[in-house]
Amino acid sequence: MKEIAAVFDGKVFHPAEPITLPANTRVKIIIETLETDELETNSFLQTALALNLEGPSDWSVKLDHYLYGEETTDED
Repeated sequence: MKEIAAVFDGKVFHPAEPITLPANTRVKIIIETLETDELETNSFLQTALALNLEGPSDWSVKLDHYLYGEETTDED
């Protein structure tokens, strides 16, 4: 049994940390509402790091190429 903090956006629960369960695993959720001062806040960087995103090492250099498909030169 593991306790996980989450935020409910009106439709879906968003866990505050990555969950390592196989897709379609059935779980039992017990809801305990927390007071505002009990909630942990994460910075954007903490949230981004928790997503464990993978991609090319030159994302920041070739952002327009990856977002919009614009051609880039090796000089960029």
